[in-house]
Amino acid sequence: MIERLEVRADCYFDSIRLMQATAAMREVEGVSDALAVMASPAGRGFLADIGFALSADPGGIGADPAVTDAGAGDLVIAVRGCDQATCGAAIEAFDGALRALQAGSHRGAGDGQGMGLAPPPRTLSTAAQAAGLAHSAAAELGVALISVPGEHAYCEAMDALDAGLHVMLFSDNVSLEQECALKHEAARRERLVMGPDCGTAIISGVGLGFANAVEPGPVSVVGASGTGIQQLLCLLDEAGVGVRHALGTGGRDLSAEVGGVATFTALAALDRDPDTELIALVSKPPDQAVAARIETAADDAETPVIRAFLGTAARTLEDAAGDILRALGREPLTPSALVATTSPRARGLVGLFAGGSLCAEARALAAAALGPVATDEPMSAEPPADDAGAGSAAAAGSAALPLAMIDYGDDRFTRGRGHPMFDQRYRLERFEAAVSDPRIGVILLDVMLGYGAHPDPASELAPCIARAVAAGVAVVTVLCGTRKDPQDRAHQQRQLHRAGASVFSSNAAATRHAIALVAANAEVSV
Repeated sequence: MIERLEVRADCYFDSIRLMQATAAMREVEGVSDALAVMASPAGRGFLADIGFALSADPGGIGADPAVTDAGAGDLVIAVRGCDQATCGAAIEAFDGALRALQAGSHRGAGDGQGMGLAPPPRTLSTAAQAAGLAHSAAAELGVALISVPGEHAYCEAMDALDAGLHVMLFSDNVSLEQECALKHEAARRERLVMGPDCGTAIISGVGLGFANAVEPGPVSVVGASGTGIQQLLCLLDEAGVGVRHALGTGGRDLSAEVGGVATFTALAALDRDPDTELIALVSKPPDQAVAARIETAADDAETPVIRAFLGTAARTLEDAAGDILRALGREPLTPSALVATTSPRARGLVGLFAGGSLCAEARALAAAALGPVATDEPMSAEPPADDAGAGSAAAAGSAALPLAMIDYGDDRFTRGRGHPMFDQRYRLERFEAAVSDPRIGVILLDVMLGYGAHPDPASELAPCIARAVAAGVAVVTVLCGTRKDPQDRAHQQRQLHRAGASVFSSNAAATRHAIALVAANAEVSV
């Protein structure tokens, strides 16, 4: 294998664009690994995680001073491939992907250079001034989307607040202390900070981050769970109900430390919106004291508020969608389902998720029905052995069996990798590992559609599913998407089902089906 590093000085791109362009490099035949990052301490750590060391060891790949001296404002492109031509083709693919992402936009460092265009603003406050938003009545509608490394996000967000803007903070790895400071300052200014680690928002029908294409309608959502919001919106879309706003708050907002500051601000804003007829509140389990204050605020709102606190077996996103439909006087929800007939070979169940909220919901349902659920990969353990021989069905049936729900969108899995919503490679590797483990008979997956997600996830998943089904593994999927999503939801559904998967539009229904397959096989031992 050949390793190639290329440094581009003073060439900043946000992490979303770099992750998307990195995916283009990894698709080049002959590339075993690739990554493009800013050469910040975090970026250097990501490169080290996949075996690229930015050091000055004699003869090492980091011996070039341009590499060892690279700083946080410099772009590093790293490729490992079968030969130099392959590495060169990967970098060409990276550049092509960046050009496509930048088409029609003058945002991002370097845009317009050498093209006779005016240089872009260097700060959010000057960008707001150029757009006529800073400290004006129009700032009420202005939103700054921030996706810089976490150690720089606080300054950028405060700059946006100083300009009178609301903030969507896509960045993760922002400290709890900084989050509290930002949100309290935003509340003082009557502004909203969505995030940090806010992946999903829809404002007046415009999607930000990972968002689904929804019809306009009477429902608005505030939520501390990104894929939870997406699942709820997709279920409502399936029932013919549109959405006006969806405001993410970040997963820590309802913690005791943050105190629900953004949630209170968002609820109040939606309650004032004359075009919002009903508000849905979605969250992973909140702090009890904060939840009590949120309940009081919801009860005091003039607009009806439907609550969906995940993490308990009794409450699901499908339940919340049903409550919304009843409140609007609509017909009951009947989520779609295409059920396959595969009989699982064994009694182990693993959920391999891209969405943390869907993983949490599945974990709660499985724990209530089957017992304790692990959050770490069980596939690395050696298959059990007995007199019938290692790896046999008898051996698999005689041991404590895996029962796990794993969120591959968690920071511990995305370090140095693209998010599984648009880069499925690592999750597919773990899928194959699960198929190779004879103790596992059922695999549960979420397939996320929408803007920012993989353009055709089923094309990569279907061959893996077909091999799993042929090996006696039942595959159950939740397909989270809307009729207008760019991936064509109906086409994705057909590909997954033809490969042998059961396909549900409801995560709760998919999880219950997976549980039923396990329970029908035999009593689970965990």
